[in-house]
Amino acid sequence: MNGGGGPGQPGAPGPPSRPGTGLEQVGAQLRALTDAKDRLQGLLDAVLAISRELDLSVVLRRIVTTAMELVGARYGALGVLHESGEYLRELITAGLSEDERAALAGVDFPHGEGVLGHLIRDPRPLRVGDIASHPASVGFPPGHPRMRTLLGIAISVRGEIYGDLYLSERHDGRPFDRHDEDIVVALAGAAGVAIENARLFAQVRDSAETFQRLLLPTLSDLSPFTAATVYRPAAEPNRLGGDWYDALVLPDGSVGVMIGDVGGHDLRAAAAMAQARSMLRALFYDRRTPPSEVLTQLDHTLHATTDIPVTTACLARVEPGESGWVLRWSTAGHFPPLLIGPGAETEYLYAEPGLPLGVSTGEHRPDHTRPLPPGSVLVFFTDGLVEHPARPLDENLTALAGLAASLVSRPLQEFVQALADRHLSDGRDDMAVLALRVPLGPGPPPPTGAATAGRSR
Repeated sequence: MNGGGGPGQPGAPGPPSRPGTGLEQVGAQLRALTDAKDRLQGLLDAVLAISRELDLSVVLRRIVTTAMELVGARYGALGVLHESGEYLRELITAGLSEDERAALAGVDFPHGEGVLGHLIRDPRPLRVGDIASHPASVGFPPGHPRMRTLLGIAISVRGEIYGDLYLSERHDGRPFDRHDEDIVVALAGAAGVAIENARLFAQVRDSAETFQRLLLPTLSDLSPFTAATVYRPAAEPNRLGGDWYDALVLPDGSVGVMIGDVGGHDLRAAAAMAQARSMLRALFYDRRTPPSEVLTQLDHTLHATTDIPVTTACLARVEPGESGWVLRWSTAGHFPPLLIGPGAETEYLYAEPGLPLGVSTGEHRPDHTRPLPPGSVLVFFTDGLVEHPARPLDENLTALAGLAASLVSRPLQEFVQALADRHLSDGRDDMAVLALRVPLGPGPPPPTGAATAGRSR
């Protein structure tokens, strides 16, 4: 019996396969696996990139642009929901050309009407192949680029809808598919964590800045002098600083000025700053001694009572002299004051700086004196205003002097704000600036008799 069958019978050989058909199938599967691997790697890279950011505005924009890259979308937007959850209070957009943005000038951003509002009311993933034919569509505002396709994904933070991510128009012209939806849903989960981290960071940063400012004084009336101050925290997280300033009228009518910087950027530095500033203010007010002796006494006290980090400081008295006001100062490793004359000429009052506090109590601290022209301005500052790792310090100090000269005619508070706004540092350290304007006209007569006891010679 013949074991072979005829065509269509059991055992009969089937039609011969086309050469290469099996290889093509294997190739297609490999390409699909490669694409899936590339998408997964792209998603992981995107999650890492978003999670590294801590500024909320940067995080939100990064979410939009990353989602666009993952699915090849031309346009993207992230709508942040109002606290009521009923409409959008902010819309971050990406992909619009300059001409498209110009065409939309004066047009208010959509707050959640039409298809955008559909996702607000129903936060399930939304894929639309033809926006115009969707039941919720209300058309586009004048000047808006025409969009046909849409992928919308809600972003949740701590279980509550924070906003909605909208993507439109794949570069290849095809509608968004299930793979696009899945990868953007995965991205949205990571985005919620990144948004929460950024919000927590902002809370910590704001609390730290509030705490730091509470440790700094509000200057009292220093008449006939005018004074202004500014403090700026570091840009990095948890960068509580040790910078401080203070100024007060002393019992003999002189004005005392102090500025300093405790080493470190944490709660310990902030607490040490508060201790040092309070002690220095008390010693300066109580003792009718030169600034150098006050700094020496402070150094002894700190060594005996605290474990304070190394601290720099500048302590100054502006007191009446024979023919006007005189600056008498001593420094503990701190920057010299910057003197700006009435004609905007500038000079750093370089002198023997002395050792920082917390290093050695056995070294002599010198005092220095300098007459102050009427109408001149003294600027005391910390290193956060001028230090930058990529530029020489001398270069930045020269630039600061030129900047100060160009701004000195402004009201004093505007002057110090502008110096801080245009700082020459890298922003990684906090900064403090105190400016004191010497009154026009001659100063009061110098004190005589017992009132001069203890003044430096």
